[in-house]
Amino acid sequence: MDTPCIGQPVPDFSAVATGGKSIHLSELRGAHVVLYFYPKDATPGCTTEGREFRDLHADFEQAEAVVLGVSRDSVKSHEKFRTTECFPFDLISDTDEALCRLFDVIKSKKMYGKDVVGVERSTFLIDRAGVLRQEWRKVRAEGHAQEVLAAVRALA
Repeated sequence: MDTPCIGQPVPDFSAVATGGKSIHLSELRGAHVVLYFYPKDATPGCTTEGREFRDLHADFEQAEAVVLGVSRDSVKSHEKFRTTECFPFDLISDTDEALCRLFDVIKSKKMYGKDVVGVERSTFLIDRAGVLRQEWRKVRAEGHAQEVLAAVRALA
């Protein structure tokens, strides 16, 4: 499957998420969808980013947007992270990297001087009709959720 481009429909996907849910993009039509990809549960940057989406969650809901976090962690890890941080949104477990590959967020990067392959912090905004409207790559966690919320509001 080709990586979605801005202005093009995002292919339907299904994924396992917290709360025993199976998320299907096609079932979210009619709402804006914010997919934010992050490297690892309960790490400093990922916790900061998740908390900011949590703290703005009511604003996202008011703008008729569904927020979904995505990482390669297990559902069990996600459940613990979500409970600890009181996230009101679901976290998708992408252990097989299908969504990560679809959105091309698996990248080579340096960590503590070593080359590693991991998730590049990235966010994708999908409109009510399932069309990709905006993407952010190489995201800095702090302040990012506010920027995404402004983009969601601009779609209204």
